[in-house]
Amino acid sequence: MVASIGVSFLALLWFGASAGLGALRSDGGSSAGSSGGDADEDATPASTIPPHLRVPDGPPAAERTLSLAQTISGEISPKSVVASNTGLVFAQNMMYNHTVTVYSSDGELAATIPDQVDLADYGLADASTVVQGAPVEGATTPDASHYWVSNYSMYGPGQGPEGADECTPERSVASGYTNSYLYRIDTDSLAIDAVTAVGIVPKYVATTPDGAYVLASNWCTWDLSIVSTETNELVATIPNLGRYPRGIVVSPDSRFAYVSIMGESHIAKIDLESRAIVGAIEVGRGPRHVVLDPEGRYLYASLNQLGEVVKVDLTTDQVVARVATGAEARSLAISNDGTALYVVNYESNTVSALRAAARGVLQTIETGVHPIGITYDGVTGDVWVAIYTGQILRLSSA
Repeated sequence: MVASIGVSFLALLWFGASAGLGALRSDGGSSAGSSGGDADEDATPASTIPPHLRVPDGPPAAERTLSLAQTISGEISPKSVVASNTGLVFAQNMMYNHTVTVYSSDGELAATIPDQVDLADYGLADASTVVQGAPVEGATTPDASHYWVSNYSMYGPGQGPEGADECTPERSVASGYTNSYLYRIDTDSLAIDAVTAVGIVPKYVATTPDGAYVLASNWCTWDLSIVSTETNELVATIPNLGRYPRGIVVSPDSRFAYVSIMGESHIAKIDLESRAIVGAIEVGRGPRHVVLDPEGRYLYASLNQLGEVVKVDLTTDQVVARVATGAEARSLAISNDGTALYVVNYESNTVSALRAAARGVLQTIETGVHPIGITYDGVTGDVWVAIYTGQILRLSSA
């Protein structure tokens, strides 16, 4: 599936110091200056390190080279892949397969979770109402005990027609579209244990670092749903974000959410305390996915229409650098140590690996037709790529 790996260095300079070099290794030590050897006697046990801070022993991610380790196929149509950083990787297979497939970090299938639920079991219907979803994106809770999944549409009794990629809130209601749901999956049992109604065509889902909330961007209602993890109920909706909100990332202190508005050219800044939009960061046309460095100073966004990745300094809310990666830059991932970025280029059929703080593109990796999702696994340092045409690539790093 991977035909070749080419390396190109761009002259464009990324401004700013390297971020996250003090992140903790998965063995409990520090990644800064690490070259193996005995762990310090006072090192933090791995089980107490937050999953998103776990990094494998060895050199920083930006000093590693990716190569194809495994091609996974089967009854899958992965729209996205998400690593838990505890040894599991989840793939969302949309309405084409109606499943979430779960893999171990070494690529073995651990479970296939059907998206069928009975709404009555969760207090969402008065009588048995069995429906199916269309899993599109997912996010783990900070302790990785649960995994939340968004469903593009719902199918079955009482559910409206399948959602559309081109929509407005008014047309969606007039067309009879119904609200969709988030599913919560227990990461021990690998089974759905909660269901929560959100907006119409929820795309991206994110959890706040303090574990208090789950956020979902609703593509067709142009708003953001805020769900309490204490009650698993919708507690607020932030309206009027702009056309087609998608990617979400939350500041390390859980105060601000940043939502990419893919139908426009900005990222909405939302105060989660006042539950109000407090800013708009102009980045360029078609921002799709956003990630933060470990300290929360720099935000990175993929620009679908421009085929670029931009770097934003959040102390000024200004773009400080941009680099071209390929046609239709879509999902984006950052290594847990903050040194490397990975972006899928949907129409170029490639993955680009970028150095976060220094020079542009480190590697360009051919993937096959339509790479759509990507994630970094802090257990192994591997990068997983979802291919919409029915495969998952596991790229090892060395």
